[in-house]
Amino acid sequence: MSPRPLDPATRTTLINVAARLLAEGGPGALSTRRLAAEAGTSTMAVYTYFGSMSGLAREIVHDGFARLQQQFDLVATTADPVADLTLLGRMYRFSAVANRHVYGVMFGGPSLAGFALTEEDRQHGRYTLARVAECAAQCMAAGRLRQDDPALFANQLWIAMHGIVTLELGGYLTDPYTADRCFEAQLTSLLAGAGDQPERAATSVTVSARRFAALVTAGRDSEAGFQADHPRAR
Repeated sequence: MSPRPLDPATRTTLINVAARLLAEGGPGALSTRRLAAEAGTSTMAVYTYFGSMSGLAREIVHDGFARLQQQFDLVATTADPVADLTLLGRMYRFSAVANRHVYGVMFGGPSLAGFALTEEDRQHGRYTLARVAECAAQCMAAGRLRQDDPALFANQLWIAMHGIVTLELGGYLTDPYTADRCFEAQLTSLLAGAGDQPERAATSVTVSARRFAALVTAGRDSEAGFQADHPRAR
């Protein structure tokens, strides 16, 4: 008798529930019995899909970066590389807010102390920066950003986006300096600081906002990778 095929939906549910339990209660909140009960499956499923609880924590990290890469893959290359670059920043924020519990585990916070993530696991997601660095290089080649190390700029953009998203998820950005207001200002300031003309930077940021809205609209009822529980996807 051939083994029963694994169900991708069950795997995703286990990852999402485990990430929430970890983010909300730390390692003590994550047991196979509780996870199975909240995911509506059996305790054996945890071991069938992930091998161990540490394997599950590792898969949350890997799956989170895979989701981020899927969002980046939706960004087309256009004649405005700065708009492309800022759209990548928007997709990073979108992915983080839409998958907030997975995002909280991806970067190995204190909640992972009870599980064994290796240094390789922690560095796993850096492959997602390749597209950002490539786009930054295109901005530099077009004369929009000063000549510099594209990979360094990609890391700087990552740091900036991670910082603002962390504050947003923590509920620290409120009126009059809301997450949206700070995010838009941050994008323009980063570009101007990297050599773009402020007016051109602002225009490209606006273009990227329109493109982002179009992607959300197109993804509402499709398999484009947008998460239905994100407020911008409604």
